[in-house]
Amino acid sequence: MPDRKLTPDWDAVFKALQKWRGGLKDPSVSTVAELFQNDPWAILVSTIISLRTKDEVTLPASRTLLAKAPDPKKLLALTESEIQKLIYPAGFYNTKAASLKKIAALLLKDHGGLVPDDLDTLLTLPGVGRKTANLVIIEAYHKDGICVDTHVHRISNRTGWLVSQTPEETEMILRRLLPRKFWRPINPLLVLYGQNLCRPASPFCSRCVLPSCPRRGVDRFR
Repeated sequence: MPDRKLTPDWDAVFKALQKWRGGLKDPSVSTVAELFQNDPWAILVSTIISLRTKDEVTLPASRTLLAKAPDPKKLLALTESEIQKLIYPAGFYNTKAASLKKIAALLLKDHGGLVPDDLDTLLTLPGVGRKTANLVIIEAYHKDGICVDTHVHRISNRTGWLVSQTPEETEMILRRLLPRKFWRPINPLLVLYGQNLCRPASPFCSRCVLPSCPRRGVDRFR
């Protein structure tokens, strides 16, 4: 099937995802945001832990670490080894522990211990990429952002909404295509959809609720 971009009815897409979701729980970082009353530090920590890590690991690891380190000062008092043990078995836990120590030190040194509320400043922190920065400003500060993880990137290309090579490219295209009212609320819906139905391998296409999906790049499906 040739590569081609479709022009979706975004209202229909959003309503279909909302209806499909039913009672499914929020992704792990959104759950942490609710548990910790949208605390920016808790959300930043959880987002770092979540990278290349399943939700069922991210949530307990985040809660365990934040119980010991509810702010940057208390995290900085921990050793890297202690942080590693608290967030294990999160993926790349050694690297994440080092990044969290560096982030805590920089927040205390340059930002009065507070997590920045703008994308560009967040991107200067060690281990913070565009996905993490966008998620922090969305969940902690309720600002408009488009968080593109592997699920959002895959679904956006698979459905033919866009053609891109990287999550960052997907984000930039969605910033042009997606109506601003959907920037914040569509991320958790697409993440849940990617985790449960539109999976990387052998997705459940027979149960797809998205209108007119051409299944770009899908070889096998159920």
